[in-house]
Amino acid sequence: MQKLVGWLATLAAIVIAAALCVIAYQGLRSQASPELSAPYHAVALTNGQVFFGRIDRLDGNYTVLRDVFYIQSRQNPENKEVANVLIKRGGEAHGPDRMMLNRQQVLLVEPVGSDSKIGKLIAEQAQVR
Repeated sequence: MQKLVGWLATLAAIVIAAALCVIAYQGLRSQASPELSAPYHAVALTNGQVFFGRIDRLDGNYTVLRDVFYIQSRQNPENKEVANVLIKRGGEAHGPDRMMLNRQQVLLVEPVGSDSKIGKLIAEQAQVR
């Protein structure tokens, strides 16, 4: 009987240790930064703005973007037609070289495919520079 109790205690300890390992692994995995699979990513903010750029850093309190683009709608005054134009950020008066976004304001991050419309426009602008 004592052997059975000892065996059950050992088995219970092993099960508890395995459960703790699984819980610890899940906790570490949920805090790890996602894998960035593309050179450019779309970053949507909670205020509706979307920026496209190279993610320099995704961990911590700030998401850091470099080589940043955004879409601006422009209306032709003659025919009132609206066209969306991809604008490279950095030509502003303060000449930013990166954008630091509060992580709490980031709604989602998605890869920009090189064959997507945005991906092609970014590639075109890179050839112009």
